[in-house]
Amino acid sequence: MTDHAATDAALAAEIATHAGELLLELQRSGRFEGRELGDVGDARADALILERLRAARPGDCILSEESADVGDRHCAQRVWVIDPLDGTRSYSEGRREWSVHVALVEDGVPTHGAVALPTRQETWRSDRPSALGSAQRKPRILVSGSRTPVEADALAAALGGELIRMGSAGYKAMAVLRGDADIYYHSGGQHEWDNCAPAAVALASGLHCSRIDGTPFRYNRADTLVPDLLFAHPDWAERALAAIAAL
Repeated sequence: MTDHAATDAALAAEIATHAGELLLELQRSGRFEGRELGDVGDARADALILERLRAARPGDCILSEESADVGDRHCAQRVWVIDPLDGTRSYSEGRREWSVHVALVEDGVPTHGAVALPTRQETWRSDRPSALGSAQRKPRILVSGSRTPVEADALAAALGGELIRMGSAGYKAMAVLRGDADIYYHSGGQHEWDNCAPAAVALASGLHCSRIDGTPFRYNRADTLVPDLLFAHPDWAERALAAIAAL
């Protein structure tokens, strides 16, 4: 890893952590509630992240969920892909399941990134890989609590696993990395900012991360839609892909 690469990863972690602290402070202030809290949180975290990135990396492009997309950024070599508040609904309802995503994509590949989980006081980062624990004999399968895939129950039955509904893509992906679950499955469509930083962090630690047909992720495309994904402990990846293909 070059010094510049290490600096990129550290920058992602620092910015994600600070944005998470801002969001926690705002949530605890009691000044806003419900949807207004989510809207204000999204806007303020986005402003902080953009300001920090533009100051530190003025030559790079940025793709953010909460800011206007720049039409030619998909032609750039280096693009920061950010989600200032992943799991806005959970955040606005005072639940734990939300996260902050900051990732660097180089030539379509998520090379560095960080996922902050402020309610857990954790920031997972690509330059500090985590040792994976043992997979469970009966896999714990995470799916969206608000947009559960229609085939989720069939997948759990095929793998003999337990289905767990949870908010925030980043929160779910880091739960697999932490060892609290074995598989994170989604087929209802997301955007690049939902899963880019989680993929950067998870791949660095050896998790399987791909589309549900096994195709590797490619980021900074003109169309930001990511139709589906699979994050899995390596011991479950092949069996999960086979079970999904058979659904």
